[in-house]
Amino acid sequence: MKREFKNLLKEKSRADAPDILIVSSECAPISKSGGLADVVGALPKNLAALGFDARVITPYHRVVKERYGNKTEFMFSFSINLGWRSQYVGILKLELDGVIIYLVENDFYFGDRMYLGSVAEGEQYAYFNLAVLNAISNLGFSPDILHCNDWQAAMLPMLIKTDPDYAHLRHIKTLLTIHNIAFQGRYDLSFFSEHFGISDMYFTPEFIELHGAGSFLKAGCVFADAINTVSPSYADEICVPFFGEGLEGILSARRHELSGILNGIDSSVFNPYTDPLIHTNYHKGRLSGKAKCKESLMFDLGLKAPPDTPLIAMVTRMTGQKGFDIVTRVLDEMMGFDICFVLLGTGDRRYEDFMREAEARHRGRLCAYIGYDESLSHKVYAGADLLLMPSLFEPCGLSQMIAMRYGTLPIVRETGGLKDSVMPYNKYTGEGNGFSFSNYNAHEMKEAVYTAVRLYRDDRAAFNKLLRCAMETDFDFLRCAEHYARLYIKML
Repeated sequence: MKREFKNLLKEKSRADAPDILIVSSECAPISKSGGLADVVGALPKNLAALGFDARVITPYHRVVKERYGNKTEFMFSFSINLGWRSQYVGILKLELDGVIIYLVENDFYFGDRMYLGSVAEGEQYAYFNLAVLNAISNLGFSPDILHCNDWQAAMLPMLIKTDPDYAHLRHIKTLLTIHNIAFQGRYDLSFFSEHFGISDMYFTPEFIELHGAGSFLKAGCVFADAINTVSPSYADEICVPFFGEGLEGILSARRHELSGILNGIDSSVFNPYTDPLIHTNYHKGRLSGKAKCKESLMFDLGLKAPPDTPLIAMVTRMTGQKGFDIVTRVLDEMMGFDICFVLLGTGDRRYEDFMREAEARHRGRLCAYIGYDESLSHKVYAGADLLLMPSLFEPCGLSQMIAMRYGTLPIVRETGGLKDSVMPYNKYTGEGNGFSFSNYNAHEMKEAVYTAVRLYRDDRAAFNKLLRCAMETDFDFLRCAEHYARLYIKML
């Protein structure tokens, strides 16, 4: 354990670090639909390096059963009441990379998709919350802190504090991490009385009511012992109406218990010096390999421009949140800067169609890869010169961190984690590790792109200085885990 954490722990009455049970709907590498899984997968490994026993409990999704079923160990089973039905709960254990993962088994809820959608998804994760609470006492592991992630685990703090059936768990502290406040688990108030037996006294704006419905996430915001989100700027933003999605009131009231911890990336996975998925390995002292990665990427994607043409990439979901409504307004104008453009992602049909049509208009200079390919994403991060992330809001964002690790400079809107992780280029001092623009405006974005492209063309030495600074920026997940460690200790 690092000395600073030994000293922190000595200041507490406990001799050892607190034991943590991380509760999440997904966990990389066994189940993943987004960045939540990456965080939950990386956090316990890095906490272990700091002397913590951190374990995960997550659904035994079909994809997990198919890939890891022969590596799991059955522990025990029981039944829970969910509404008028009695439902089976199986608890299995999987040890992966030194981390113990408990798996909640029920084929009715987890035998198909990870997220069922609509009211079925509410019942799916109501079941998950109740299964977790009823399993804890028999795990052979006594957590000091339940670390609840997003709305799918956000009922746990309320149930522990208000339901007499779980009074024996009230010594456990609860932390709620909000990865994206837009997803709130909102259902009719009758849903909460039917599935959780919650009294009508809690169906008020003071507790779980939100715009006439009940909300899993609001319950967590009200009852968790501490709340954090995935960047300091996002923690500030969600306390105001534009970003708060109706929860700004309770979050503002609890601002002293709300913190922001910037996510990190796994530097062993995203490392241009060792990455087996890219054409040529390289490091900040030998950038010739990056140039070869660019040439290879352009050839593979059918881009026929000269190799010194600025190559801008987007690796993203194609949604309004990710800035596609402003991208579509000025993409043709940006192509007039004599650039190449690569898109890797899927999303809203209208944006997919737009990018296909743009590819046809700019054949040989624009490639729209509608889909997702992990290997190709590494090649894009290594081969591009610039990464565009013009998000309307961005709780944290990992793509900009990965891009910088590979020496690809991000162009971002100053919001959430993008603001916290990208230091914009200062033309007077030459400092920075990327480019940015303030307002959610297509022409501001276009100007930021133009600034980056012009620097690339007119002053390659200054551009490469930013590139090396970007590669030196520390986004390793261990830094993130250290901040969580401090928060856990503070909660005791």
